[in-house]
Amino acid sequence: MRMARLCRTRLVGVLLIVLLAIGWELIVRTGVSTSPSVPPISSIFAEWGRLIVSGVIPNQLGASLYRMFIAYFIASALGVGIGLLMGYFRFVDNLLEPLVELLRPVPTPSYIPIAILLLGLGTEMKVFLIAAATFFPVLLNTYSGVKQVDPVQIDTGRTFCLSSAEILWKIILPATVPQIFTGLRISLGIGLIMVVISEMVAANSGIGYFILQAQRTFEVSQMYAGIFTLGVVGYVLNFIFVRIERKIVHW
Repeated sequence: MRMARLCRTRLVGVLLIVLLAIGWELIVRTGVSTSPSVPPISSIFAEWGRLIVSGVIPNQLGASLYRMFIAYFIASALGVGIGLLMGYFRFVDNLLEPLVELLRPVPTPSYIPIAILLLGLGTEMKVFLIAAATFFPVLLNTYSGVKQVDPVQIDTGRTFCLSSAEILWKIILPATVPQIFTGLRISLGIGLIMVVISEMVAANSGIGYFILQAQRTFEVSQMYAGIFTLGVVGYVLNFIFVRIERKIVHW
């Protein structure tokens, strides 16, 4: 009975992670793997704790999250706003749809040379790249949500003499919220990926820069500690986002 209850909770997932960590430790300690690139996980966690206590990882992570959230909020606001306009107004859709479909398939890392030429190596370049990557999931999900709104609801609003702005705000936006949150959740993960990529390419701070520097100086335990940090941060951000979504989209 206890095992059955355990399998119905997230503790079973935590148990899997613990077992994988134990397996990693045993593989190294028993000599199955002798590569210097795969240190014991106990030494990685010890180094991780030291870096956290000393403030190295919090400082590097803080710089990354600062860049990521500035870009994320800019891209989210633009994506929701433009998505609503494209979904509701045919003229705006006809005007912007070719441009969106031209730019959307281009991998964001390919913009790095242009961003460096125009914006330099500072925070502006990284914010631009992250915003460019996180913009389209929000835009497309918002657009799709508007198209799925029941036309009867819109016609009812027009019957009550609501303006286009009132229809967007009072009818379409509330009906589109679930799809908007789907795009926001997808973009949150993409934003974390892009901040690491941008910092690995050109930066002197941030968790991506820290991981790359650790690899270049053969500080393997520090490199893995940085990667584990990203995993934990990604999990925590997703956990918080889901809780916020459940509060707002409670139905």
